[in-house]
Amino acid sequence: MAASRYRRFLKLCEEWPVDETKRGRDLGAYLRQRVAQAFREGENTQIAEPEACDQMYKSLARLHSNYYKHKYPRPRDTNFSGLPLEQYKLILASDTLEEFNVMNKGMWKKLQEKFAPKSPEEKHKAWAQALSRPRT
Repeated sequence: MAASRYRRFLKLCEEWPVDETKRGRDLGAYLRQRVAQAFREGENTQIAEPEACDQMYKSLARLHSNYYKHKYPRPRDTNFSGLPLEQYKLILASDTLEEFNVMNKGMWKKLQEKFAPKSPEEKHKAWAQALSRPRT
């Protein structure tokens, strides 16, 4: 029985798309990682709770097949901002989120990063130079 569960999860992983724009945050990649952890021994893995495993598979399969999207169709594909889906995908991409984080840094933090020494040796050298300057 464990072998058939393992094969079903593998098939689901193969069909589930991976979104490369969401590095480290993609559900498809996370699903593959969890299946690999849960079935370390492949088809020979002993499953402690077979009912819970089956329920998890059914839930993931419903998500993958858009069961709820078809069961509860929306009258219009719209949202509170009015932006189309393509723009949301662009905004939620990892690269865009990193750019937003850089933009949101305060002026003091940006200056610190720009002028801060890169290594401990450079830091020590900068302090020595600052202390050796004559004060006026």
